[in-house]
Amino acid sequence: MPRMLDVSDEVRAEIGDEEADRLLVGEDAPRSYDCTSCRTPGDPENDRTSTVLFVGEETAVLAFAHATCIPSQVVSVSEEQLQGAVRSITGDSPAAAGGPGVPPQNVQGGQAVLGITSGLILIGGELHPALVVEPTAPIARPGSDGPGDDFLPLLIEQGFIPVTDTAEVPGLLGGWSVLLAAGQLHAVLQPGAEGGGQVAWWQAHQALSVTDGWRAAVNKTQRVLIYAAPVGSIGQQPREDLLRDALDKAAAAGKLVAAAMPLAGTPGA
Repeated sequence: MPRMLDVSDEVRAEIGDEEADRLLVGEDAPRSYDCTSCRTPGDPENDRTSTVLFVGEETAVLAFAHATCIPSQVVSVSEEQLQGAVRSITGDSPAAAGGPGVPPQNVQGGQAVLGITSGLILIGGELHPALVVEPTAPIARPGSDGPGDDFLPLLIEQGFIPVTDTAEVPGLLGGWSVLLAAGQLHAVLQPGAEGGGQVAWWQAHQALSVTDGWRAAVNKTQRVLIYAAPVGSIGQQPREDLLRDALDKAAAAGKLVAAAMPLAGTPGA
């Protein structure tokens, strides 16, 4: 009997009492699993285990995770995002490029998209998992047709804080979170309009792999540091020390904002 399996009230509400009870008595629970967050093995007989339900427009997928990695929860994602998570969970998805220097996804028509680079940032002697966000073109305020770049002002209005010293850990931004599924990065989520559920602020076209060190760090801290800078401020850096140097220069130039975010579903501050 998987006595250490946790089915949260929100997961139970989605899958029904009958299925939840079958899981709790071991009828439908796996004897072993790969944690949907850190991808290391888990055993619901011996490890505190969370049920995580990914819900798309037409599909729902139940996954399992170490309770120390992510709590039992329902995660709403797009159908495309969910299919990518399914491929990742089943091992059918090819590994995407990860780590420093992840190239941004370009789209036709010159529309600005957000490039994401993952890396480890050393602060106070501790390694913190970080994502660095840089658009491929200037970001205009919605409804504006001017040539200006409003990327940082828009983020500051959302609660990001200007960074003057990268040696300080950014504060936690309530309502935002980072979706890590099957050990890969899928999305950065922001609060929905008028108190609705979270929506994707950034979403991977294909799930991005992160390094073992990055996953180990996020499993320890349970949060991700998000740094954002205007186009041309950071660039694609091949090493984490060069990425840190670029962040320091952007901060010194007043072109860097940051926030800390929990993993999707974990409580914010």
